[in-house]
Amino acid sequence: MKDVTDQEARGGAEGPRAKPGLADRVYHLLHGRISNGDYPANQKLPSEKALAEEFGVSRPILREALERLREQGLIHSRQGAGSFVREIRSVPLGFARVETIADIQRCYEFRICIETMSARLAAARRDEEALGELATALSLMEGATDSLTHREDADFAFHLAVAKAANNQYFEASMRALREHIHVGMKMHGQSLMTDGAKALKNVFREHSAIFAAIRDGEGETAERLMRDHLTHSRDRLFGGTLIDLSRG
Repeated sequence: MKDVTDQEARGGAEGPRAKPGLADRVYHLLHGRISNGDYPANQKLPSEKALAEEFGVSRPILREALERLREQGLIHSRQGAGSFVREIRSVPLGFARVETIADIQRCYEFRICIETMSARLAAARRDEEALGELATALSLMEGATDSLTHREDADFAFHLAVAKAANNQYFEASMRALREHIHVGMKMHGQSLMTDGAKALKNVFREHSAIFAAIRDGEGETAERLMRDHLTHSRDRLFGGTLIDLSRG
């Protein structure tokens, strides 16, 4: 994560390049790790010192993010023992494991169907919290792009935030269930971008920025088109423009 000063922690400018506060960034990162199962139920979180060092923030900033997670019932504290993840009971949704390149292509095919509509709905239903989550993910992607790297976690966080902004739990649940499948494709796509160089990384960041702007400005049709273009471009970059004939098994 790109180091920044604690002065960014409060407030922030409006617009597509607005920098979310540090506490917001840490909150969204920890929220994502808990939601995605990186920190499973009943697991103790790393110490405040370790987390503050990892995220490059002060302990007060970290505690502000942890307090927000506690208020939402995602973690709880045990005196003298630290913070632990609460068990969240939900109806499971799952898909078969990714086993072949064809499965990655199928995942892109499915994503193009659901993410284009979620982008369109997000433009009509987004609120300040949803825009904040999108801006946070975009900011992390911008930092990675500036460092000539690709962050699959920030990339997924952006797409998940679009699904959440649509305010339809089925989009969000599907994205969470597909997390591991999407991660495989994103990792391979990121590796291809690293091979292609800075221009390719910047192009992908611009695609995400344009989607954000369309959702922020309430332009549903544009958001849908840009999401379709982005996912199609990502798939074609990964497969080199040569897709597998999925009618053959």
